[in-house]
Amino acid sequence: MSNIVIFVGTESGNAQMVAEALNDELGRLDHDVNIVEEFDDGLDVLDGVETLIVSCSTHGLGELPDNIIPLYEAMNEDKPDLAHLKYGIIALGDQTYSDTFCKAGKDMDALFTECGAKRVGDRLEVDACTQPLPDEEAIDWVKEWLTLL
Repeated sequence: MSNIVIFVGTESGNAQMVAEALNDELGRLDHDVNIVEEFDDGLDVLDGVETLIVSCSTHGLGELPDNIIPLYEAMNEDKPDLAHLKYGIIALGDQTYSDTFCKAGKDMDALFTECGAKRVGDRLEVDACTQPLPDEEAIDWVKEWLTLL
C-alpha cells in the first residue's frame, strides 16, 4: 500500500491523539505510517515524503503550535518545490474563536499549496465545541481521503 507520513502540530495533545488514531487505522489498512512531531531540522523532515497528512491544532489567538513553527518558518522562507507531494489537512480549533477557527491548519494548508504540493480532498476542520473526540471524525475523513489518492 502507501507510505504515509503524519506531521503533528500540537499544544494540548488533541492533534497527537488524532495522529495516533490515524496511525492505527492506516496500519490496519496495511499502510506504512510514520508520525513526526519534531521539526527542529527544518526542511529535512520533508526528504523522501510523497504522501502526507498534517494534523494541526490552533491555540492562542490563531497561532501555530510551538513544535511545528520551525517547519512553517523554514517552508515560508525557502519555498521548497513540493510538486511531488500529495497531502491532506486536519485542522483542529474552537468555533468560539470565530475569527481564528482552525487558523493554524489553514495556514499550513496555504503554505503547502504555495510550495506546489497537491491537496487531496477537503480540509477537515474539527470544532472542539461540537466534537470532543476529534479522532473519530478524523478516522471517517481518512477513509474517504484514501480513496482519492
